[in-house]
Amino acid sequence: MLESEAMVKRSYINMLFLGAAPLALLATPAYSQATSTSAASSDQEVAPQPADDDSNVIVVTGSILPTESITPSPVTTVTIENLDQRGISTVQEGLQQLASNNGPALTNSFTANGAFAAGASAVSLRGLSTNSTLVLFDGLRTSYYPLADDGTRNFVDLNTIPDDIVDRVEVLRDGASSSYGADAIAGVVNIITKREFQGIGGRAEGGISERGDAAQYRLSLTAGYGDLDVQGFNAYVSGFYYRSELLENSDRPYPFNSDDLRRITGEDGTPGPNNTLNGIDANGNYSGLSSAANFLVRPYDATNTTAQGRYQNLSACTTGTVTTLTDAQFASTATAPRQVCNVDYTQQYGIISPEIERFGGSGRATFSFGLDSEAYGEVNFQQNTSSYTGTPGVFFGTAPTGINFPQFSTSAPGVTRAPGSFQLTLPVYVCAGGVGDASGRNTGCNATNGRLNPNNPFAAQGQLARLIGRDLETPTFNQTRSRVYRGAIGVRGSITPDIQYNIGATASHSDLERRREGYVYIANLLTAVAQGTFNFVDPSLNTQAQNDFVRPTNISNASSDLYQLQAVLSGKLVELPGGPLQLGVGGTIYYEAVDAPSGNPDSFGPTQRYFSLNAFGTTGSRTVKAAFAELDAPITNFLDVQLAGRYDSYSSGQDYFSPKVGVKVTPIDAVVLRGTYSKGFRIPSFGEANALPTTGYVTNGSTLFNDAYLAQYGCSVATFSTCPTYIRSGSYGLTTLASPNLDPEKSRSFTGGVLFNPTRSISISVDYYNIKKTGAITAPSSAPALTAYYSGQAIPAGFDVIPDAPDVNNPNATPRVAFVASQLINSDTIRTSGIDGSINFNHDFGEVRFSSFLDASYILRLETEFPDGTVERYDGTLGNFNLTAGSGTPKFRGTWLNSIEFENVQLNGTVNYFDGYNLSAQDQGSDYKDGSLAEAYSPTGEDIPEYVTVDLGLRVKATERFTFTANVLNIFNNLPPIDVVTYGAHLYNPVQGGTGILGRYFKAGVRVGF
Repeated sequence: MLESEAMVKRSYINMLFLGAAPLALLATPAYSQATSTSAASSDQEVAPQPADDDSNVIVVTGSILPTESITPSPVTTVTIENLDQRGISTVQEGLQQLASNNGPALTNSFTANGAFAAGASAVSLRGLSTNSTLVLFDGLRTSYYPLADDGTRNFVDLNTIPDDIVDRVEVLRDGASSSYGADAIAGVVNIITKREFQGIGGRAEGGISERGDAAQYRLSLTAGYGDLDVQGFNAYVSGFYYRSELLENSDRPYPFNSDDLRRITGEDGTPGPNNTLNGIDANGNYSGLSSAANFLVRPYDATNTTAQGRYQNLSACTTGTVTTLTDAQFASTATAPRQVCNVDYTQQYGIISPEIERFGGSGRATFSFGLDSEAYGEVNFQQNTSSYTGTPGVFFGTAPTGINFPQFSTSAPGVTRAPGSFQLTLPVYVCAGGVGDASGRNTGCNATNGRLNPNNPFAAQGQLARLIGRDLETPTFNQTRSRVYRGAIGVRGSITPDIQYNIGATASHSDLERRREGYVYIANLLTAVAQGTFNFVDPSLNTQAQNDFVRPTNISNASSDLYQLQAVLSGKLVELPGGPLQLGVGGTIYYEAVDAPSGNPDSFGPTQRYFSLNAFGTTGSRTVKAAFAELDAPITNFLDVQLAGRYDSYSSGQDYFSPKVGVKVTPIDAVVLRGTYSKGFRIPSFGEANALPTTGYVTNGSTLFNDAYLAQYGCSVATFSTCPTYIRSGSYGLTTLASPNLDPEKSRSFTGGVLFNPTRSISISVDYYNIKKTGAITAPSSAPALTAYYSGQAIPAGFDVIPDAPDVNNPNATPRVAFVASQLINSDTIRTSGIDGSINFNHDFGEVRFSSFLDASYILRLETEFPDGTVERYDGTLGNFNLTAGSGTPKFRGTWLNSIEFENVQLNGTVNYFDGYNLSAQDQGSDYKDGSLAEAYSPTGEDIPEYVTVDLGLRVKATERFTFTANVLNIFNNLPPIDVVTYGAHLYNPVQGGTGILGRYFKAGVRVGF
């Protein structure tokens, strides 16, 4: 059994982490909720202050009223200072490490591993997905990323955050539809930019792993002039450059760099399979001929119905190794040649993280006028480019689900071929005017006007040649380049001492160019086959023009827009025993649009498209008008009640009223009890309501099959690891069809918590949350359709099951599933509940200041209830597998930061904890935590262990103008636990593993200020 080299250290750190709470409680404790620069974050950034200090009266995310104290809603604040202490370079990375971020989060690493929304990043608070977390900039909306997550979920790309002008990030951890409208079901992330900047500041930072790869660079410069309090104005400009180098799987140690898993043994000693193409297993058995290695051809008669022999190698094994089969191995297959090409796709082509390059600039001007009013204007521009190479393009396979032709048949006369399958056949004759199809018929060429096909070694015998394989020396290339333009203006101040106003407007535009190279265009491939213009025998001899014809560059463009005007009027009505009764009213109107046409349309026929590329596309726009109000009634010093409500009306015909009530009870100065109850909604996204078909791929697990079906392939569920590669490594496309008649999702949420400030040095918060979402928009579970297909039964109504291309080793066996198509519906009820906790300690011991901050979130339950009353539970498992890309929903996540500061030196240490999970997922047909997805060779058995990393940091303020930083991340070089099931990355969970896959990582930098 393969063990982590840091297992002992990990266990020790885990015990240390779990002991953090009692250790902190033993320290000398504190008084207020004030943010400390040495804390990772705090429960609320507003500390109780004297009422006559207007500088402390601010608006907290989730409210439209100014406040001087703690609000009933739980808010976590993260500052740039916090991130610097932990060695985190970008706000995007910091938000991905929030304890409340879980489940189907979208990380940058997903870009190189099949993400629909390639090039983007998004958080998923409470595990409720990226579309239930609202992201704002200074309290105003911004444009969506033009591509939708999984083709359905609209979200704001965290990569577009202008890091160097961010003052802080406020994360509201309860529903906030009463203030902001749609999408705030799980919470709100509010990016708050700097109000002013004086002088010149800059930073330079670099990082590299212990292995000398995964380098990062960051440069920034900000200059500002003017003092708002003294001169009445301030203006600043800022620019930055950031780059992160591509990291390949081959750069990491075994097993993360290989498809050969024979050295990974399960708890029972069972070795893993050899998943290299044409590999030999641990028992010396050959698993069958691969259709994705080098080009091979098999002779067929003139009618393309009867094989005349085995496959034989057509092209060389350029990026693999040649293995000669033994007599027993050769006899075990009726299709493979004596010599086969072994190709380790992960070793040759696997990418852990893409190359990322960002640059941009910002500017802001703020002017004071009157007694206490100010106006501001701000502009931002940012470009983000992500690129990576991928596996070679498909020449043989199943055509992606299209738009006008969702499936098609390429059957030869007298042959029944599965709809949508594609078996490329090389004809006997080729000529300049040839017109061919995949069946081998070439109506334009014959013995009179053509020549024998040089790619068909059986042409002289009048035989056709079925072709499989890929051009191994030509990997695909993928690049997304997004540009975001954002502007905002606003004016705020007082009409009278008791009445304030705040008017703001924003406009943002996102444009995206997606470039994909090396993908085969089906119609051009058929033409090249019929005319003999592509060399399959030695693809390296093809000219650039020949390659470009068969694999033309695919460039698609998409954009999104957001325009918003918002006005708020608030004031004090009367004095109550606990303070002033405040009322705020406001209104907003905004326009949002997405224009993302299909990057792979089939408008002119079923073959007028690329292999592998999705047909997804969507276009839509809508105008939203809303009115909202909030009342804050501090009835006594003991009791404060807040009421809020908002009415939204959509031009698409939907409307919704969102009420909210919050209560804060202060029995003694050191204790605050708080709670909220609210209702919210999520409007159907453009992808859900208007999109063209989209297909996401789900790994086939052994639970999808039954023994009767697998018997055709010489294996069973119990011996699934011995099944042919065709079955074991297959995946099916989950094709989603949009519906314009969807209703908004509706939510009910409540929170309840306590804040404890026994002394000035310590604050403790514990909050419970409970969210229920009804009418959740989803595709029906594909399990009934899969079960019916593999059992030979009729497919249930509402589903369309499209078989895959036949197994070349078992052409007469029932093929595996290629696609399951179904339409989105309002169907399910989703419930989640959990507990958030934090301990914040700050104290001076003489000239030494010690700070400790513990932040953790624990999911009690996450489940989906279906209309028939059945329930699937996901917390602590890989579920919801289809939604999370197999990254699952671990129950517990936390961070513990400790800091010691003396004179001009600060030492920081951070422990990052990410819980383990059970290898099961009820949406894959298993029972809760039954471990049914665990393969026999899983080194961890049914459970993936927790993952713990430790980071160290040093900051030295050399002079008033220069501060030097150094960080060692993942100091114990603890790589993520091995997960043989998750498919968002190779053999590890990309959400749990995060940046830990980089191993021990070093950073150094300098900050300057003049």
